[in-house]
Amino acid sequence: INYRTLKPEMDGLFCEKIFGPSKDWECHCGKYKRVRHRGIVCERCGVEVTESRVRRHRMGYLKLAAPVTHVWYLKGIPSYLSILLDMPLRDVEQVVYFNSYVVLNPGNASNLSNRQLLSEDQWMEIEEQIYAEDSELEDIEVGIGAEAVERLLQEINLEEEADKLREEISNSKGQKRAKLIKRLRL
Repeated sequence: INYRTLKPEMDGLFCEKIFGPSKDWECHCGKYKRVRHRGIVCERCGVEVTESRVRRHRMGYLKLAAPVTHVWYLKGIPSYLSILLDMPLRDVEQVVYFNSYVVLNPGNASNLSNRQLLSEDQWMEIEEQIYAEDSELEDIEVGIGAEAVERLLQEINLEEEADKLREEISNSKGQKRAKLIKRLRL
């Protein structure tokens, strides 16, 4: 929004090309005014000539350069991310806030397991072992931040997971059963 005129800037966050004109039946540059130009897209500014109330219904989205973890799914009670990933909330927070690395693929390393958390120092030691000349470690993948959480979520096969949870629910009792039911509902 322009600080003097308070009108939406072209190619800005509230751009009239995307959401529609801010004045009824008028394009941004003013070339087309009145109802008789209904539906015309101005060749100068690219704004469709229509009613301004279409701005209330049209949606836009921003394509971010990197994935972002939404705080409602992380910090909400219950934390949907931790339930879905079957990891404690504290561990998921450590990964999202770049405090710990998470193992995405342990490869052929015997001392690593899937979704295991690694501190910065532990990862540096493993990285040195990987890049050593006589190393036999292969296909180890470790991630950090929202990219790692996105990757973990992509690896989940929902139908297989639901079938597995239904089977576990029939064989369990008490608190474990309640936790599994909560996970299945999600």
